[in-house]
Amino acid sequence: MGKGGSVGEVASLSENRAAWLYGVNDLRILPFELHALGPKDVRVRMKAVGICGSDVHYLKTMSCGDYHVKEPMVIGHECAGIIEEVGSEVNSLVPGDRVALEPGIGCWQCNRCKEGSYNLCPDMRFFATPPIHGSLADQIVHPADLCFKLPENVSLEEGAMCEPLSVGVYGCRRANVGAETNVLIIGAGPIGLVTLLSARAFGAPRIVVADMDDHRLSVAKSLGADGVVKVSSTIEFVSAEVDEIKKIMGKDIDVTLDCAGFEKTVSTAFGATRSGGKVCLIGMGHCNMTVPLTPAASREVDVLGVFRYKNTWPQCIEFISTGKIDVKPLITHRFGFTQEDVVKAFETSAKGGKAIKVMFNL
Repeated sequence: MGKGGSVGEVASLSENRAAWLYGVNDLRILPFELHALGPKDVRVRMKAVGICGSDVHYLKTMSCGDYHVKEPMVIGHECAGIIEEVGSEVNSLVPGDRVALEPGIGCWQCNRCKEGSYNLCPDMRFFATPPIHGSLADQIVHPADLCFKLPENVSLEEGAMCEPLSVGVYGCRRANVGAETNVLIIGAGPIGLVTLLSARAFGAPRIVVADMDDHRLSVAKSLGADGVVKVSSTIEFVSAEVDEIKKIMGKDIDVTLDCAGFEKTVSTAFGATRSGGKVCLIGMGHCNMTVPLTPAASREVDVLGVFRYKNTWPQCIEFISTGKIDVKPLITHRFGFTQEDVVKAFETSAKGGKAIKVMFNL
């Protein structure tokens, strides 16, 4: 799978295709060669792959944060499929099993991995994070222990949604969201919405969502938000918006989960969260920002960082299979796997509007 990627059985170039990112707004479906299957690997035929905001960033700018695409790369990392072949040492899966794939492979040698925080591994190999190839392909190969079998009542699309849902689940875990936690979520994009679903599944009694888009707020309301607040698109902090958020909440805000990550949203989170509460930073919109950190520190507001997730797939699958979380309403658009479909799908996701999660059915 390219430098640092998983390896798999040699497949005929005519049999295996993938969506390759060649440049800005340049996606091409081209052959994708897999290598020899390792003893602990499985070969998976992809069936459902979602588009993430990071995929769109790479397509539009060839960069996302500190990662830069320097050579052609296969895109995609939210995925599920069907096992086609297993390595000689794999006993947990068999051909025909339907699985959701966790896209990050830790080194398991560094201190972070040994401590269990493999999401912080400095040598993490993550689908579609340069230079590692992604999963928008007919077939890919992946470690068996990062492929999670889906119950019969969980679809492959729902399996692919375990990846974005994991961000919300992990954020709620980091902030210890529970039955006595009133939650503010800033940002009602795909990650904000799965964080809303996660907070409710963890038992949060009252959840308010803030965003500047009416449609996204209406979706948040339909998914169970107890209150919504429309904020302005201005980049400056507005104290009146904090007052409105507190008024709509009607109680102390114990935890704020910022799913946008801009200077204004972080400042709003600090202003809205009660003394002794927690602000959990999930979104990464701005790298450098000026925020009122000292006033927050003087009120003992804890600031928690979130980077991806760890050990979340079993819980995500349980939440979905038991009906505690329904991710199906988030899937708003579906496309096939042709050159035309790939271009249209990414255009749809990039435009936003009423598109929440754009999904490929391979």
